[in-house]
Amino acid sequence: MGGFFGAVSHRDVVLDVFFGVDYHSHLGTKNAGMIIHDETGFQREIHSIANTPFRTKFENDLPGFHGTSGIGCISDTDPQPLLVRSHLGTFALTTVSAVNNAEELIKSCFDNGKRQFMAMSSGKVNDTELISALINQKEDLIEGIKYAQSVVDGSLTLLVMEQDGSIIAARDRMGRLPVLIGKNDEGHCISFESFPYQKLGYVDEYELGPSEIVRVTADGYETLSPATEDMKICAFLWVYYGYPNSNYEGVNVEVMRYRNGQIMARDEEAAGTRPEVDFVAGVPDSGIPHAIGYSAESKQPFARPFIKYTPTWSRSFMPSDQRIRDRIAHMKQVPVPELIEGKKLLFVDDSIVRGTQLRETVNFLYDIGASEVHMRSACPPIMYSCKYLSFSRGKSDMDLIARRVVQELEGDEGQKHLDEYADSSTERGKCLLKSICEQMGFDSLGYQSLEGMKEAIGIDPEKICTYCWDGKE
Repeated sequence: MGGFFGAVSHRDVVLDVFFGVDYHSHLGTKNAGMIIHDETGFQREIHSIANTPFRTKFENDLPGFHGTSGIGCISDTDPQPLLVRSHLGTFALTTVSAVNNAEELIKSCFDNGKRQFMAMSSGKVNDTELISALINQKEDLIEGIKYAQSVVDGSLTLLVMEQDGSIIAARDRMGRLPVLIGKNDEGHCISFESFPYQKLGYVDEYELGPSEIVRVTADGYETLSPATEDMKICAFLWVYYGYPNSNYEGVNVEVMRYRNGQIMARDEEAAGTRPEVDFVAGVPDSGIPHAIGYSAESKQPFARPFIKYTPTWSRSFMPSDQRIRDRIAHMKQVPVPELIEGKKLLFVDDSIVRGTQLRETVNFLYDIGASEVHMRSACPPIMYSCKYLSFSRGKSDMDLIARRVVQELEGDEGQKHLDEYADSSTERGKCLLKSICEQMGFDSLGYQSLEGMKEAIGIDPEKICTYCWDGKE
């Protein structure tokens, strides 16, 4: 996916931007960059972080940076931020986006007089460069940003740093990702996550609404284009993506995960589907708080039968080769045999997307001597690849284990009944659970219901994006 951090102040902000971006490292694994502005202009560095953490790549750049304004990003897609010179002036731009109609927009730019883009080695145009071309079709930055957001099929959230050092922040039209402003005595910052700026000595100032565009200076912020009422913030921010310390729309991530686990256990008890086990455990790391909630509600002991080793393998999805990713995922799982041998275990994971790593986990537990392995997902079966962000994006919906199993069970006819398969109380839903259990080797499988997940988040359900589960725009 990706994330960004910006700061503008009456003092030097280099370290704030450095640490603020670093604290977004859980949101991306490919590229990162920083642009700092002072009275002489812009300083920029972009590095690949595919095999090296952000802070390691950029710490040697810090002596060359100096300025009272800056932006930086973690990007799971293209190299950025970019420096752009156009009739609108010179500005720095970073985006977090999903541009599903990129080729159509590129052709439109050609038709409107833009003759070329700087293609990357793959031949693909950098999405951020494409966004800059769209912005530059209008007579000022604000109208350009609004135009770009209106024509992008997907999502677009961005930061623009102007020549005077001020920063423009724009939240996606449907508010799918958060944008927050923090303040201290000397300036302001803009961030996806709230905890980075809190650690840096800023306090909460403002959370942008959907479509809202603001200009941020050292002395404050002003709304340049107002927020709209319609919101579809991504539920996965709470379930998986978000850092535990962060708040979105006033709801803390960790608290939601505890509550989510409690609701799962409560509903399984009511349905008579909760197994008696020796330990409840979470698949590290994001599954752990869901499991703690499940354990507390079910009054069954919480334990950690295996620990994730992260000093050298912090993110299992870093390598591009799936075989290497799978091997690293296996190597990271360090067992505690005393908590596994002869034990009935119930694991809670944040989600079950493709299922490849979970199958490895189950085999690993049985090899050590587990008596039973029960699996619970903290969200419903994922039926659709995300159109708006990058969490469950894939080449095909058939990459998703739930969709593959539906196809195996009923062929194309089954694809017409995905709502039933997603509901564990229906016959089709029970067949889905049974088939995945057989394929994965679980003794039982349960998914959090869509209503239970919404209850755990706790905001107006109409403001939550649930496309991955129900296909509703």
